[in-house]
Amino acid sequence: MTTSRDSLFSLEGKVALVTGAAGGIGAAIAQALAQAGAQVAVHGNRRPADETALAIGEAAAAFSADLSQSEGAEQLFHAVRARFGRVDLLINNAGMIHRAAAEEFALEDWNRVLQVNLTSVFQLSQFVARDLIAQKAAGKIVNIASLLSFQGGIRVPAYAASKGGVAQLTKALANEWAPHHIQVNAIAPGYIETANTEALRNDETRNRQILERIPAGRWGEPEDIAGTAVFLCSRASDYITGSIIAVDGGWLGR
Repeated sequence: MTTSRDSLFSLEGKVALVTGAAGGIGAAIAQALAQAGAQVAVHGNRRPADETALAIGEAAAAFSADLSQSEGAEQLFHAVRARFGRVDLLINNAGMIHRAAAEEFALEDWNRVLQVNLTSVFQLSQFVARDLIAQKAAGKIVNIASLLSFQGGIRVPAYAASKGGVAQLTKALANEWAPHHIQVNAIAPGYIETANTEALRNDETRNRQILERIPAGRWGEPEDIAGTAVFLCSRASDYITGSIIAVDGGWLGR
């Protein structure tokens, strides 16, 4: 008889860190990983992730760190490691967006978006991989990219640059860490109902244009991303690395 521990998709015995897990995509992923058997460290900053941890139960603990500061990633990793002993699965989901015309985009805003969306992704990946390599342990890193990893967007130059960087960083880290049995992949969500897309959904014209382009005919929900995350964290994906998987209702195919 096959047990849950034998399942291709079981995460029993694994410890996951999910950044930006106070709500939206991060919370949905954290809950799905826990349902698959993982213990989950859920991260928040301006919005604490305590509610997510409470919803999951004893398998979760909430952590706070400011990833817009260069020291935030290190503080977060060491806090999670002190609590759980290790990190087997890293979901780099935390992100921010700032909208402004490119010619008026302040350098301060540019630097903050790049730090949160790209530099902290590299920092956390580096901390986790160093630890896994030292222990000769396998692991999984899943970065949250975007449709703007492939497209330029409008009035979001820093976000587009950061998400393009996430896609390339995913490939670069996959190349280096595959021999250590660490797979690095990314999910590129389409238009998902989150706080980051509220402005677009409230714009009647843009909302209509977006829906007309999506073959599925609807905005995605955070739960639409969670299954792909579980797959990429499980042994079912052991031969997949350096991939960016679009979960977009068919947007890129149209």
